[in-house]
Amino acid sequence: MTRRTRIKICGITRPEDADVAARAGADAIGLMFYPPSSRFVDIDPALEIRRGLPPFVTVTAVFLDDDEDWIAQVVHRVRPDCLQFHGSETDEFCAAWTLPYIKSIPMASVDDIGDYASAYPSAQGFLLDSNAAGRMGGSGDTFDWSDIPDSFDFPLVLAGGINPSNVAAAVSRIRPWGVDVSSGVEVSRGIKSAELIEAFIREVKRGDEIDN
Repeated sequence: MTRRTRIKICGITRPEDADVAARAGADAIGLMFYPPSSRFVDIDPALEIRRGLPPFVTVTAVFLDDDEDWIAQVVHRVRPDCLQFHGSETDEFCAAWTLPYIKSIPMASVDDIGDYASAYPSAQGFLLDSNAAGRMGGSGDTFDWSDIPDSFDFPLVLAGGINPSNVAAAVSRIRPWGVDVSSGVEVSRGIKSAELIEAFIREVKRGDEIDN
């Protein structure tokens, strides 16, 4: 049986984009709660996006070394299903919110991703992105997929420069648990394209079916 790669469309800023993602078959959307991000959403617009989602599409709240009070507000009011941390947060900090969490690994700065992951025993999985430490992803840049060791024995979410033109190859080669796309389905920062989202999801499914 072919295993289905899970799909997250990240950096959603508009309810209509979340609706397109859900209808096209996305499993999750990501909302950016890091204020310096060009894809930042405040709590009230995030609530509008969340209320419009159909059943079984989850919400991931994305942070980068954010203030505890701000994270607490988001957790209390938006009630995300999962948290995603992109900074220097410790495992203790990430786990303290009593929600499943994903830790981003900045592939441009980390030499041994297995050692990095082992410092986060509470993580539900790890997102491999092309950014350097201390920077948010979403740049559209890729990293060398051969840097992912075969011995990396954790649920892996692939990000960093994937788009409809390369995601089938990425999925068929790496066989990640999931893929996470933001800039690869945008017409401008934070504004998604329905056509690109639909094409991306088609290509993920095609990658699942490629027999290596």
